[in-house]
Amino acid sequence: MAEHLLSTATHRTMPGSYVRPESQRPRLGEVVSGARIPVVDLACPDRAAVVAAIGAACRSHGFFQVLNHGIDAGLIAGVMAVAREFFRLPAEEKAKLYSDDPAKKIRLSTSFNVRKETVHNWRDYLRLHCHPLDQFVPDWPSNPPDFKETMSSYCKEVRELGFRLYAAISESLGLEPSYMKETLGEQEQHMAVNFYPPCPSPELTYGLPAHTDPNALTILLMDQDVAGLQVQHAGKWVAVNPQPGALIINIGDQLQALSNGQYRSVWHRAVVNSDRERLSVASFLCPCNDVELGPARKLVTEETPAVYRNYTYDEYYKKFWSRNLDQEHCLELFRT
Repeated sequence: MAEHLLSTATHRTMPGSYVRPESQRPRLGEVVSGARIPVVDLACPDRAAVVAAIGAACRSHGFFQVLNHGIDAGLIAGVMAVAREFFRLPAEEKAKLYSDDPAKKIRLSTSFNVRKETVHNWRDYLRLHCHPLDQFVPDWPSNPPDFKETMSSYCKEVRELGFRLYAAISESLGLEPSYMKETLGEQEQHMAVNFYPPCPSPELTYGLPAHTDPNALTILLMDQDVAGLQVQHAGKWVAVNPQPGALIINIGDQLQALSNGQYRSVWHRAVVNSDRERLSVASFLCPCNDVELGPARKLVTEETPAVYRNYTYDEYYKKFWSRNLDQEHCLELFRT
């Protein structure tokens, strides 16, 4: 199976299975490079100002950066180091974890959904389920030796940060601080450790094409040295250049539904480059499978009727995975 992975070889020419049709290419020359994604300093002593800034970012961009988030810089550096070490392991070692089954909780794979797609994406990724940790960590990679300890410490910190952000997002909508956390149930958590090797023809392909995230909240640890994330804003693709020490937060589909469409789960994509590998670690907080989701009752009025019908996350997630990544926004299928 290791032959399917991009990270097991150096690529001097572009395999045809990665080349996008002309109309679907990234047009890198049209990307806005100097735009600024909102930045929120979580250490600001003015709680109301933090809540207002998060609410404004959720409405305008669906993405924001957080500074002073409380996760130790040494731990973050350790996460990136063990991730890089993992993808540099010998092919036969990585092959032990390879699977193209989307239902598998812990797997190393490539592209997005190789069973369904006709054109592949220039990405390998390690998918890890993270909650409850004691249930999943035993099956995580044992190599590099400090992988389990480093990643599990990070998972705990990210979960707590996510819950703090839920409280602020709830307040920004005029809801009780506990609303999001309680409504989403005993949440699952998983992680994608993404590796984008140097690509011989970056203008012909994607690391990941445009998509929205099906979960509730995504916390992204980006490579500080190699950019690649782009967000759609005001009809244009905007490059995200992270501030030192920042984490990138984006609203997933479920928070758009809970906010009755006030907050936006926006299209974003990953592009690649010809001379440098790039890493990112995306952490996803996901609703409990069987909780009923839909617009918060307090946000549904005669003037603002419900935009989406109620559904379970299990129903939503199955629908998301049954489609191609870059089809219409999956939430469109749940409109009232």
